Amino acid sequence: MRVTIYVPLNGSIEGITPPYRAFHTANDFLTASGKEPVFGVEYVGLLEHIPANNGEYMIKTNRLLQDVTETNLLIIPPLFGDISKAVYANAPAIPFIKKLFHQGASLASLCVGAFLLAETGLLNDKKCSTHWAFMETFKERFPRVEVENGSVISIEENIYSSGGANSLWNLILYLIEKFADRETAVMISKYFALDIGRESQSQFTIFRGQRNHGDTDIIRVQDYIETKFKDKITIQILANLIHTSRRTFERRFKEATNNTPMAYIQRVRMEAAKNYFETTRMNINEVMFDVGYSDAKAFREIFKNNTGLTPGEYRKRYAWRDSSLHSAKTTVI
Repeated sequence: MRVTIYVPLNGSIEGITPPYRAFHTANDFLTASGKEPVFGVEYVGLLEHIPANNGEYMIKTNRLLQDVTETNLLIIPPLFGDISKAVYANAPAIPFIKKLFHQGASLASLCVGAFLLAETGLLNDKKCSTHWAFMETFKERFPRVEVENGSVISIEENIYSSGGANSLWNLILYLIEKFADRETAVMISKYFALDIGRESQSQFTIFRGQRNHGDTDIIRVQDYIETKFKDKITIQILANLIHTSRRTFERRFKEATNNTPMAYIQRVRMEAAKNYFETTRMNINEVMFDVGYSDAKAFREIFKNNTGLTPGEYRKRYAWRDSSLHSAKTTVI
């Protein structure tokens, strides 16, 4: 099976080398277990030598993209720096990517490599994953693509995409399992110390409310929510702030922020809760009360819906720690 890794101009070395190393290592494990190696792996690009990370690294390609007449899997790694400039720099690759796809090649984008994949038009009316921090930018640039919020992997027939940063490893493991076998994928996950079963990047998401919508009244409401989230906030209070009816307010808020008012309030509160768990010694009940909740069950459910983890799990994984202190028991809900 031919695996072709496109080395993009304005690319990120952290996303270019992992698939190359993983598929080669998979071959080593297959050989060690008495099986035939499955993957023929190559680097291709628009140039013979391609700088990455603003010239910090230089990658030598095996051949030019224009010389690839067929492949089984074309991988598009993450772009680096200014996304618009990076997409523009790689625009000459688009006709070749489309040609290989129409000849039967599968496509896989890693992290923000999804921007270049979407630029081909091949993701129109399909689902896709990308880095959580670039989701809003992606949605604005590619309104016909359905971005799956929080997903580590998205699959649309023979087009694959991964979430942000280390989520690309989950897609690589998936592809190794699909085209080789699960045993090899598990061995790769252990060798590189990876979580093969992770299904969500939600716990890493930092909520940033959409603010480039131009509705100054709604921006004023957003400011109010983000400073008064500890208080009891009702839709009527928010509507009164901009002197409009509740129904009109809810419509305008959703159009501007792509969130309902209550969903926005919840996400602001959950972001505050995450910050408390990460940076303070506050226990779970203290955090719950401080971000505006009094019902432990409701807080737990909303927190898990937003992060993929319970408050206790999140606190255990990301809590601020002082090595000089003895561990103390905390309430887990």
